[in-house]
Amino acid sequence: MAARAGEAWACEALCRRHMRLVLGLSQRVLGGREDADDLAQDAFVEALQCLGSLQNPQAFAGWLSSIVVRRAGKHLRRARLLARLGLRAPVHIDPNTLISSNAPADVVQELRGVYSILASLPAEEQVALVLRRVEGMELLEIAEHMQLSVATIKRRLSAAEARLERALAGAVSR
Repeated sequence: MAARAGEAWACEALCRRHMRLVLGLSQRVLGGREDADDLAQDAFVEALQCLGSLQNPQAFAGWLSSIVVRRAGKHLRRARLLARLGLRAPVHIDPNTLISSNAPADVVQELRGVYSILASLPAEEQVALVLRRVEGMELLEIAEHMQLSVATIKRRLSAAEARLERALAGAVSR
């Protein structure tokens, strides 16, 4: 209630409590880019401005994650457009910065495959694939975070998975 009333200490406490979640999600969805910090900050600003619209305060983490996901999709689309116009360098994703050194070999291989094709995917497919393969979310949860129907998420994931399989098959045949 104090954060909704605009109490600075309560807003700061909310941000501190959820900083790891927001930064981690931002970095994984954006592929470890340095602008993940900016995305996280923008998500917190939006969340704090719209806190009054949150129906269930216990759902804050999920609601905040949804804000991060939507902002990430917009960010990826904008970055891709700027790269096409020659106003920004194309994105290169370094999987080593995103994959834990403790991860099992099969997980590392899968994540390397996912991150190897991310930059080539449309933003919506990119976000859906990361939420599914990296974050481990179920279809309904992805649909809620992206504010899309489950059928749309299934189509986007199917297209992204097909591209991933082709990329992995090409990498194995080399």
